[in-house]
Amino acid sequence: METARPQRRIGRLSEIGRVATRHGFGYLIDRRRSNDTAQPADRGRRLREMLDELGPTFVKFGQLLSTRPDVMPPDVVVELRRLQDDVTPIPFAEVRRVVEEEIGLTIEQAFLSFDETPLAAASIGQVHRATLPTGDEVAVKVQRPEAPRQVESDLQLMRSAAKVVRERVHALDFVDAEALVDEFARAIRQELDYNHEARNAETFRRNFGDSPDVAVPKVIWRYSSARVLTLEYLAGEQFADLDLEARSIDERRELAYRMTEAWMTMIFRHGFFHGDPHPANILLLDDGRIGLVDFGLAGRLTDEDMTNLTRLFIDAATENVDALPRRLAELGLRYPKEREPELKDAIEDLFYRYYGSSVSDIDPLEVIREGLDLIYALNLRLPSRFVTLDKAIATLGAVGVELYPDFNVFEVAKPYARQLIAERFSPRRVSLRAQTEIRELAGVARELPYQVRDVMEKTRQGNLEIQIRNPGFDDLSYRIDHAVNRIAVALIVLGGLVGSSIVGVLAKDGPHVVGLHLFSFVGFMLSAGFAVWLVWGIARSGRL
Repeated sequence: METARPQRRIGRLSEIGRVATRHGFGYLIDRRRSNDTAQPADRGRRLREMLDELGPTFVKFGQLLSTRPDVMPPDVVVELRRLQDDVTPIPFAEVRRVVEEEIGLTIEQAFLSFDETPLAAASIGQVHRATLPTGDEVAVKVQRPEAPRQVESDLQLMRSAAKVVRERVHALDFVDAEALVDEFARAIRQELDYNHEARNAETFRRNFGDSPDVAVPKVIWRYSSARVLTLEYLAGEQFADLDLEARSIDERRELAYRMTEAWMTMIFRHGFFHGDPHPANILLLDDGRIGLVDFGLAGRLTDEDMTNLTRLFIDAATENVDALPRRLAELGLRYPKEREPELKDAIEDLFYRYYGSSVSDIDPLEVIREGLDLIYALNLRLPSRFVTLDKAIATLGAVGVELYPDFNVFEVAKPYARQLIAERFSPRRVSLRAQTEIRELAGVARELPYQVRDVMEKTRQGNLEIQIRNPGFDDLSYRIDHAVNRIAVALIVLGGLVGSSIVGVLAKDGPHVVGLHLFSFVGFMLSAGFAVWLVWGIARSGRL
C-alpha cells in the first residue's frame, strides 16, 4: 500500500498534465513552452473546461474561484459560475455501508423505507428520501465513502500545482493560487463535516421560527453525524423545475419578491444568511411557503458590520461621496494606500452614474458587475463574509429575473435598509452603544497606568524591544541570502581553479593524470563540479 499511494499520485499528476496541455496550459508542466500565447479572451472558458474534466474536487475549487471577484477578473468569474456538480451516483451498497456505520443501526432497523434512487447527487454526497419509524418523511444526505481521501489527495496536488502556477504561468498572474488553495482547503474540509451544515440548518430554523412564509427543515440529530445528515423532508418543487409558462406574470412577480424578502430578512434582521440561493436550493412547498435546503454555505454579519453598513447607506443617501472609501475600509475592504485617490474617483464616477435614478430604473446585476469590475481593476480585497454576501445577492438577482423579467432586488432591499437605519439610530440603540463605549473607555483608562508602568520598568531594565514587521524585508533578506550563497560558491570555484593551477605549475614529483598532477586534477574536477552546480541552479531559477 505504501508504494501504491505514490504510484496513484504520479498517475494523477500525469492525468492533470495531459488535461492541462489539452486545454492550452501545457507550460504548467513544460518550462520550455511559451506561456505568452494564452488569449485573455478565452482563458476563462479553457480554465472552466480544464477544471470540469479534472473531476469533482477541481469543480468545487472552480466554484470557489467564481465567488472571489476580488481576485479573479470578471470574464473568468462569469465562466466559472457555469460549473455545476454533475456526477454519477454511488451504488446503494456503499450508501448502506456509510449509513449503518454512522448511525449504528441497519437501514431496515432505522427506517421504515429508504429509496435506493437518490433525489440528487453531487461531488461530496447524495440525497435519498426515507421514512422514519414515526412515519415522518426525511431526506438523508450521505457522504461518498472515498470523498475525504480523494479530497485530501487532490488538495496535495493542488498545492503543488499552485506553486508551479506562481512560478511559471504569467497568464494567471491575477490570482494568488497558493492562498486560494488554502482557503479552498478550509472550505471543503468544513463541507466534509455534515455537523457544520446541521448547525447552520438549526440556526436558520431558529431564526425563522414559525414563519408563515419560509420553511426550514428540522435536523434529525439521532440519525445525523459527520458523514450522514438527516433532515425533515420538504414536499415541494424546486424553483429550477417550475413551469413558469403555466403561471401568470403576477404569480411570477409575487414569487420572486417573496423569495427575495426571505433573503432580505436573513441579511438585515438575522445577520445570518444562506450563501447559495441557487434555484435547486429553493423550493415552492405544497402549502405555498418558500422552502430552503443545502445549508453548507452561510454568511454571518456582526452587529458592527450592520452598523458600518448603516453608515455607508447614510453617506450614500446624503451624497457624502468623500466618506465612502473610509466607510468601505471600516467594512474591511483592503486597498493599497497610494491608490485611495483613484478609488475615490472611481466610486464617485459609479455613484453619480446612478444617483437620482429611480430604483426601478436601475439594473442591480449591472451595478454589481460594475462594482466587481472596480474591485478587480483596483486590486481591492474583500473580507470573505462580504464576498459571500455579494455572491448571494448576485445569484438572487439572477433567479429573480428568471422568474419575473422586471424584477429589481433593490426595490425589496430599500425598505429593509430604511428600517435598519431607523433601528441603528433609535434613542434606545444610541444609548446602549454609548454605554458600551463608555465601559470600553473606562477599561482602557483603568489599564493605562499599569501599561505605562510596565513600559517604564522594561526601559529601566534595558529589556524594551520594538519590532517592525514588513513582508518586503523578509523577501529582500531571502534574496540577499541567495545572492551571497552564489557569490560564496563562485569564490570557491575561483579559488579552486587558481589553487589547482598553482599546484599544476609548481608540483613536479608525484602521480600525474592526463598530464596534470593528481592534486591539480582533483582540484579542477571539484571546481568544475561546483561551477556546473552553480550554473544549473541559476538556470533553474530562470534568472540566468
